[in-house]
Amino acid sequence: MQAAARKSAPCIGGVKKPHRYRPGTVALREIRKYQKNTELLIRKLPFQRLVREIAQLFKHDMRFQSHAVLALQEAAEAYLVGLFEDTNLCAIHSKRVTIMSKDVQLARRIRGERL
Repeated sequence: MQAAARKSAPCIGGVKKPHRYRPGTVALREIRKYQKNTELLIRKLPFQRLVREIAQLFKHDMRFQSHAVLALQEAAEAYLVGLFEDTNLCAIHSKRVTIMSKDVQLARRIRGERL
């Protein structure tokens, strides 16, 4: 009687499905990981190329000390982290958990930044 109550037969010789975490679990783990460390998250060489490209618009053959580029990178990352914090607060205020471009625009507007 109990054998007939089973919904499906046991899997014999089947392929085991890979383990999957629930949606959001890996994202939360990643957030905790990056909140713990203090290393720079933007790669150094691409950032340095960007700085040189922008500097070319103002003056040609400009040189940078390595510490100057690192200071610019620290400042850029600190700005972005703060902007994302404010953006997240805007999304939470709208009763959402997903940030959208309108949240970034609102955060910049409240900060007094203009394009």
